[in-house]
Amino acid sequence: MTTMTETSARFREFKMPDVGEGLTEAEILKWYVQPGDTVTDGQVVCEVETAKAAVELPIPFDGVVHELRFPEGTTVDVGQVIIAVDVAPGSGDAAPAPVAEPVAAAQPAAEDEAPKGRQPVLVGYGVAESSTKRRPRKGAEAPVQAAAAIQGELNGHGGVAPESRPLAKPPVRKLAKDLGIDLATVTPTGKDGIITREDVHAAAAPVAAPVVAQPVASAPVAPAVEVVPGARETRIPVKGVRKAIAQAMVGSAFTAPHVTEFVTVDVTRTMKLVAELKEDKDMAGVRVNPLLIIAKALLVAIKRNPDVNAAWDEANQEIVQKHYVNLGIAAATPRGLIVPNIKDAHEQTLPQLAASLGELVSTAREGKTSPAAMAGGTVTITNVGVFGVDTGTPILNPGESAILAVGAIKLQPWVHKGKVKPRQVTTLALSFDHRLVDGELGSKVLADVAAVLEQPKRLITWA
Repeated sequence: MTTMTETSARFREFKMPDVGEGLTEAEILKWYVQPGDTVTDGQVVCEVETAKAAVELPIPFDGVVHELRFPEGTTVDVGQVIIAVDVAPGSGDAAPAPVAEPVAAAQPAAEDEAPKGRQPVLVGYGVAESSTKRRPRKGAEAPVQAAAAIQGELNGHGGVAPESRPLAKPPVRKLAKDLGIDLATVTPTGKDGIITREDVHAAAAPVAAPVVAQPVASAPVAPAVEVVPGARETRIPVKGVRKAIAQAMVGSAFTAPHVTEFVTVDVTRTMKLVAELKEDKDMAGVRVNPLLIIAKALLVAIKRNPDVNAAWDEANQEIVQKHYVNLGIAAATPRGLIVPNIKDAHEQTLPQLAASLGELVSTAREGKTSPAAMAGGTVTITNVGVFGVDTGTPILNPGESAILAVGAIKLQPWVHKGKVKPRQVTTLALSFDHRLVDGELGSKVLADVAAVLEQPKRLITWA
C-alpha cells in the first residue's frame, strides 16, 4: 500500500506502511528525527517492531519534519499517519490543522495519494541510509549531540522551546509527573544529559517511598515495568514478538500431532573435524563450530529422505513436498525467539553454509532480521545445548514438518571399541508432524544425522 498523503501543497504525511507477511500493526521503538530536522528521500526516520522483527522505515520524500504523531513505545495500526513533513519549508502556506493526541480507537486512514510509480520501501529492500541534518534555529546554541539526545521528545512541547526543556523520554516524564518531581530540578546522569528513571527516583527519594527501577537498556527489548518491593506479581503486556511466538506455538501444538524421538551419539570425530576446519585456509574468515556440521548433517539426511521436507495443506488436503531446503535456525534475541532461515541451504557448500550461518546469527543478535528472512522455512534446528541443556521436545515451526533439537556436547564415559573411554557425547531430539511423517521416516532422518556426526567422513559419500 502507499504510505503518504498530501494535506496541502506544503505538508505531506507518512503513514505506517504494510511491511507484508499479513502484519497489521507495529510498535514505534525509536525515532531518529525530531521536529525541525531535515530529511531526504530514502532516509531512515524511525525503527518499528512488528510481530516478527525490528524494521527501519525510510521516508519517501524530502522536507523538514513538522510533527511526530506518536511517541516511542506506541503500537500503531498500518495506515495511521506517524509523521508530517513540510516539503516546502519557508513558504507562506498556512500550517495544517492541529492534530489531536492519539487515542485508543484510531480514526480510519484516508486513501493515500502518492507520486506515480512510487512504492513504499523498507530498509533491507534497496534503500540506503542517509544522515540526519538538524535544521538551524535562530539563537539555538545547543551542540549537535543534544539534538540527537532528544529523540525521545515528541509531541506535547506546547509553547516551550525544546531547547529549554530538560531532556527525558516520555515514560520518564510520566514517572516524574506521577511522583510530583520537577524535571528542571533533577540532575541527569544519562548519555548526552538525558534524565533517566534512576535520576527521577533519586530526586524523589526524600519525599516518596523507594521504588526499584528497571535498568535502561541500550535497545528497547521489553515494556518498561515498575517493580515495587514486596509486590507478589508483575504484569507485562503481551505484544510484538512475544505475542507472535505465543500464537504460533499454540497453533502449532494444537494443530500438528507432534512426535519426538531421541538419540544419543558420540560426536568425538565431529569435534576433531571442527578443529581441523578452523585451520583450513578454505574456511578462513568464516566461523566454524559444531552447529555447522550438524546443519550439514541434517541437509544430507533430508537429501536421503526427501519426504520429510514437506508441509501439510489443511485447506486443500494436500501434502506439499518441497524440493528445496530453507534451513531455519532458532535464535534467542533480546526481543524473544525468532527463526530466520537460510534460503536454498541445500545448494550451499560447507564454506558458504558457514558464512550464511554467521551472517544469520549476527543479524539476529543486532535485531535487524527482516520479516522476509523468517518466511518460507521448511525445517529448523534449535540448539539448546548452548544453555547447557541435554535436549528437549521442540515444537514445530508453523508450516514445517520437522525440527531438530541439539543438546549440550559433554565429555562422558562411552564404550568405544570395546572399552569405556571419555568421549564427546550429545543427545539429539527430532520432532515431526505425524500427519505426514511416519515413525519409520522420522527414525531414518534422525539416524542419518547421528551417523554423519559419529562418522563425518559420510559427508563425502552421502552428500
